[in-house]
Amino acid sequence: MATATASKAQEFVFEWEGKDRNGKVVRGEMRSAGEAVVSATLRRQGILVQKVKKRRTKGGGSVKQRDIAIFTRQLATMMRAGVPLLQSFDIVGRGSTNPRVTKLLNDIRQDVETGTSLSAAFRKHPLYFDALYCNLVEAGEAAGILEALLERLAIYQEKTIAIKQKIKSALTYPIAVLVVAFVVVAVIMIFVIPAFKEVFTSFGAELPAPTLFVMAMSEIFVKYWWAIFGAIGGSVYFFLQTWRRSEKMQKTMDRLLLKVPVFGDLMFKSAVARWTRTLSTMFAAGVPLVEALDSVGGAAGNAVFAEATEQIQRDVSTGTSLTTSMQSANLFPVMVLQMASIGEESGSLDHMLGKAADFYEEEVDEAVKALSSLMEPFIIVILGGIIGGIVVSMYLPIFKLGQVV
Repeated sequence: MATATASKAQEFVFEWEGKDRNGKVVRGEMRSAGEAVVSATLRRQGILVQKVKKRRTKGGGSVKQRDIAIFTRQLATMMRAGVPLLQSFDIVGRGSTNPRVTKLLNDIRQDVETGTSLSAAFRKHPLYFDALYCNLVEAGEAAGILEALLERLAIYQEKTIAIKQKIKSALTYPIAVLVVAFVVVAVIMIFVIPAFKEVFTSFGAELPAPTLFVMAMSEIFVKYWWAIFGAIGGSVYFFLQTWRRSEKMQKTMDRLLLKVPVFGDLMFKSAVARWTRTLSTMFAAGVPLVEALDSVGGAAGNAVFAEATEQIQRDVSTGTSLTTSMQSANLFPVMVLQMASIGEESGSLDHMLGKAADFYEEEVDEAVKALSSLMEPFIIVILGGIIGGIVVSMYLPIFKLGQVV
């Protein structure tokens, strides 16, 4: 038994090619411990083996959250259709175009095949399956409703990804435009302005103050362009790394983001949507409230909500109602508090929190649309002012050429 288990743990996926009894070229894949086993198995099936190659699992893209969401949706669909769990992993793994996803699913399948529970197999890969995911799968296994909870997980992940994509789309446009604007200004300062400077110097006329200012800025760019680009790139890199690794920096930035005009409202609504959606999903799966709150704070994606959730968890564990604890946090909108209160009184907390999540997800969508329509004219005005100011300052001396001549 131990030998069989060990051999299964060392299985790989091989791609083979050969000819059947009719001389027709056939290809396929087979899971086995080695090429010799694959060749022997194919010969017993009457196939003349021509090529056997181990599938390469290195390289390819990384495993992203969207890959996990797609896998969860496919696994839930096949299990609901009555496909056995191990066969479902085989089908999903072979259907993936990302080699890393295939390897991940093969590893999980091997663990399950040797007797490990599905939730325990997921817990071995915390980089891809967080505590919320594993807790819900464990609850589904215990209650015998794994396919239903996988369906809930798929919906939860799809909605979470949709919110993140909306926020990214709202932030990408202004950042991209500002980066392009900086590059354009730098090119003008380094290559265009010096040419104008030579022309104006040959005239020998007194130049206007705006022109002198732009020419001075151009000299700085020409002499120290490497330092300017290096300082900006280094500062951005250092800031992002500090934000990512420093817990104190994360808390400070999360607080500031919620107070930024326009953007702060978007961040707040997205955090509320994710918080309510996560708690609704966990509670509907039968996870105890105190235990569910462990995963909710981090899922909100904001340190302010994480700290508030810790306090709520402490209050709830001492017997305080969820609504009262949320109200004491002075963070949640009145509508969410009312929905939570109604849910607690009627015994349908998961349903009411789900409704609140639906509402704020729609609010995020509307906020993104409003932000996009607001940012376009704002950015146009700023860029027009900068580029137009440079152009006008360089053409002012030309307007005075008549006086020089």
